[in-house]
Amino acid sequence: MNTNQDDAFTLGPLEAGPACCDPQPVIQVKDLSLHYGDKIALDKVTLDIYKGCITALIGPSGCGKTSFLSAINRLTDLIPGCCVDGHIFVYDQDIHRSDNNVQALRRQIGMVFQKPTPFPLSIRRNIALPLNEHGISKQAEVAAITEQVLRDVGLWAEVYDRLDTSALSLSGGQQQRLCIARALALNPQILLMDEPCSALDPIASGVVEDLICRLQGRYTIVIVTHNLAQARRIANYAAFFWVRERAGQLVEFGRCQHIFESPSHELTAAYVNGIRG
Repeated sequence: MNTNQDDAFTLGPLEAGPACCDPQPVIQVKDLSLHYGDKIALDKVTLDIYKGCITALIGPSGCGKTSFLSAINRLTDLIPGCCVDGHIFVYDQDIHRSDNNVQALRRQIGMVFQKPTPFPLSIRRNIALPLNEHGISKQAEVAAITEQVLRDVGLWAEVYDRLDTSALSLSGGQQQRLCIARALALNPQILLMDEPCSALDPIASGVVEDLICRLQGRYTIVIVTHNLAQARRIANYAAFFWVRERAGQLVEFGRCQHIFESPSHELTAAYVNGIRG
């Protein structure tokens, strides 16, 4: 990739440190509506996502959480018949501006999917391939990044002596951590996670959940989860979505403790207490 193209979408500097001490909006979503043909997936959603924080998107299936997530790095562009209205600003830049480079945007906003999706290649090549695609090809640099990101996800000690074996030989939890490492390799500042633990057994889920908590502060994380206990454990903020008149809508957003202990909306209270949904 031409490195000059990356400059068409440049986010702010990555800084480690305490999260959410002084909330700063990194992602600002304003009146976002999303349609799949005649179906309205999201209707006029306005929401800020704060720097260095973990924001959980909660709500029943079909309320537009994954669609919201996909819109942030324009994966919705790849869906035939999908139409997005409204505005999404990342570090004050409108991601839908015609001069923005979508590939550069997705490099800065990593995505981890519900089901582990390692490439059918070696563990080493799973990290090297996206680096090569983005112009990083020097062997020493690739090797250093590979070791660092595998250490970051707690996988290095488990695989350092078999990097040339197939990634598909790893357990489900190891595969998901490899996918997270692959996302981190491109040095993003934002991580989008779509139910990253739902396909894993409880032990592997706990390992990935602990990893997400360790990444807090270094990255801005937006996670879709149906596991309310998990959302309460790991998130700083929570956004509750619901379906009204066949369209996904944002009902309530706030600090996680407030959403679970003293929600402002009766529908939120019913959902987090297991009465609805």
